[in-house]
Amino acid sequence: MLKKSASIALALALLTACSSGDKKAAPANSVKFPVTMSTQHSGQVRINSAPMSIISLSPTATEDLFAVGAGSQVVAVDSLSNYPSNAPKSDLDAFTPNIEAILAKKPDLVVLSNDMNNVLAALKKANVPVLIEPAAKNLDDAYFQILELGIATGHDGDSNGVVNSLKKQVSDTQAKLMTAGKKTPAYIEIDNTYYSATSSTLLGSLLALASGTNIADKAPGASSGYPQLSAEYVVKANPQIIFLTDAKAYNITADSVAKRPGFANVSAVKNNHVVTLDDDIAQRWGPRTIDVFKQMVDAVNAASN
Repeated sequence: MLKKSASIALALALLTACSSGDKKAAPANSVKFPVTMSTQHSGQVRINSAPMSIISLSPTATEDLFAVGAGSQVVAVDSLSNYPSNAPKSDLDAFTPNIEAILAKKPDLVVLSNDMNNVLAALKKANVPVLIEPAAKNLDDAYFQILELGIATGHDGDSNGVVNSLKKQVSDTQAKLMTAGKKTPAYIEIDNTYYSATSSTLLGSLLALASGTNIADKAPGASSGYPQLSAEYVVKANPQIIFLTDAKAYNITADSVAKRPGFANVSAVKNNHVVTLDDDIAQRWGPRTIDVFKQMVDAVNAASN
């Protein structure tokens, strides 16, 4: 049990504790404030009492906060935080955060995905605790952020339960793979200019867990994690599955993909294995990531039959 303060080391302990096969209920919340957290992206963060006026400027953090039971403590979220539907959406902009507008809401914790406009320094100067939770590169990163937010909000046991459930769902879903060790070539489309995601990103890591081979991993610029491919590159790679993460944003459909030069002969198109992922879920790294993973496993199974 925590006494005077808590370190983020507790999150590591929780992450280790919640094995994918553990079906036990999550432990009771045990955080005692004040809490001091040594974080990778925000430095040392001290939270004097359970925050009751949280601002989230990250759609993923918003989902995480509500998932761990801290939703009632959230007073405002950024304009892109559209899930859950009862999140208190505001006109706050995560890309160009306005310090005065943020401080006007008298927050006792602000959660960001990036330090835009030097907002971290400005909020620290105003003695407002800040947590930066950047894009996760894999599931462990996503789990860790859920645990971190659980500690920061007094919901450490609840966050443990969320991660426990997610890990079990991932394990159960992976067990449904019918590929018998085979790897299925796939293309993850980030936008309509052929930007893709390699295995060093969350989406790419999910594809690897689903026994997929990522055609972007050997592309020029792959070290960035998000190389820009070309139509010619994709056609030559001949993926058996195409995952669209940009369907809503760019009005892309399986039919419109088939009409691209050369794509009619791509295996994924010929065999109707162009899969539309929800734009919002695919671009975030919160609890709903399991929905994307389930779609990937289903797609790999279908393409392997």
